[in-house]
Amino acid sequence: MSDTATMAGLDPATLADVLRLAGSADFDRWQEQIKRTGGCSDPIRLVGQTKTIDPATGTVLHTYTTTQEPGGMLRVACGNRRASRCPSCAWTYAGDTFHLIRAGLVGDPDKGTPHTIRDHPRVFATLTAPSFGPVHNRPGTRPCRCGVRHAEDASELGTPLDPDIYDYAGAVLWNNHASELWRYFTIYLRREIAKRAGLTQKDAHEQSRVSFGKVAEYQKRGAVHFHAVIRFDGPDGPDSPPPAWASLDLLTDSIRAAAARVAVDVPPAGDQPARTLRWGTQLDVRPVRAFGDGSEITELAVASYVAKYATKAAETTGSTDAPVHCRTCRGSGRSPRYDRPGSALGRCVDCRGTGLGEDLVRLEIPPHARRLMAACVSLQPLYPDRHLARWAHMLGFRGHFSTKSRRYSTTLGALRQVRADYRAAQQRAALGLPDPDDNPEATTLTLAHWTYAGHGHTPGESWLAANIRRDIQLNRETAREALADLRQEGEHDHE
Repeated sequence: MSDTATMAGLDPATLADVLRLAGSADFDRWQEQIKRTGGCSDPIRLVGQTKTIDPATGTVLHTYTTTQEPGGMLRVACGNRRASRCPSCAWTYAGDTFHLIRAGLVGDPDKGTPHTIRDHPRVFATLTAPSFGPVHNRPGTRPCRCGVRHAEDASELGTPLDPDIYDYAGAVLWNNHASELWRYFTIYLRREIAKRAGLTQKDAHEQSRVSFGKVAEYQKRGAVHFHAVIRFDGPDGPDSPPPAWASLDLLTDSIRAAAARVAVDVPPAGDQPARTLRWGTQLDVRPVRAFGDGSEITELAVASYVAKYATKAAETTGSTDAPVHCRTCRGSGRSPRYDRPGSALGRCVDCRGTGLGEDLVRLEIPPHARRLMAACVSLQPLYPDRHLARWAHMLGFRGHFSTKSRRYSTTLGALRQVRADYRAAQQRAALGLPDPDDNPEATTLTLAHWTYAGHGHTPGESWLAANIRRDIQLNRETAREALADLRQEGEHDHE
């Protein structure tokens, strides 16, 4: 537990709850549960029991029930990927993303990729949004257009120079269609590759594959852009070498040509004109190096960069990290019972047709983020199929933040299963149960019944869990630094 000086800063209610919890008879077991979740900020509470049986004899080998747990409940990690919601679970998600991306760069036979993929052409590409109006920025050593040389952490960076002429509608519509822009990009990329190789699309597909892993990131202005690892493979995916014509230059040129071809048409609606959405001109394509050669674009740097942004979303721009739409009508503004367009009965009674469940004016967010969210809400009636109000807290973006092609490397589900199998093996060893890997005939049957009993912490539990999470993080950082020191000593000894 933290020292008395730290606890002195707590409010009376939280302090009283901390003392109550610390003085309880099952405090040690509660700590053990929270440590197993990594200090999860919003654990899921479960009530239930399990029974492990030998199916051959019917003998009960082990039973477990939550009745003897603190509060009669078992706490498990929430699994939320957002660092703003749960730093502990987000750290796990970032770690899984790091290993997924890294496996597609350096190779890992346990994760479906051979080490020979290091010899495959691969690039790190960044596709951005176009301009929707001039914003405050830091253009090298020159001052901003406003005449001020902004600091790196200046709050006005990314905000419009003139909000009255900024195209807020275009910005949120672009975010809303960003996933479609990416889909068309992958289609055109394969066509451009075949064109430059002098092959038909069928022949190019039979001789090569293009694999990718990408992550979405919000710029300070609130526009989404994508970072992607794009790799050439042979006809059998990562297990086969790419053909001789599949060069790094051909891949780079194809990416630039494909990005320039993409166009998504948005029809006119109400006072909104017809639009043609495209990628921005700031397209960055850089080769990924196997080892550091003075370039920052190394395999580990790319994997770390992608993992970093896999746990972030629109809250980095000042937006909320929770939906603001009306839950009754799911942001449509129409009643699910009396859906009569143009009729008063067609309006949702709870939000009065606005599609909002929160008052944007009352939210403590920057004006620029509020205007983007308001644009989503105002455009909802004009583009009802785009569900803009439902995704207002994401500034219109409705796609997945982290995606990959099927053959890039392993999956997040597979990584989670490895972790679950490891913990299950630990549990079997602690209970003295047979291991099916050692003896396939010694199988067991587990019967389980679980009931959801809520989520989250009391104020005192939340404070203690945060301290547990910080202790775990400090231990990890200390271990990482010690390992780095050992590696440096080994390199010096080798020299």
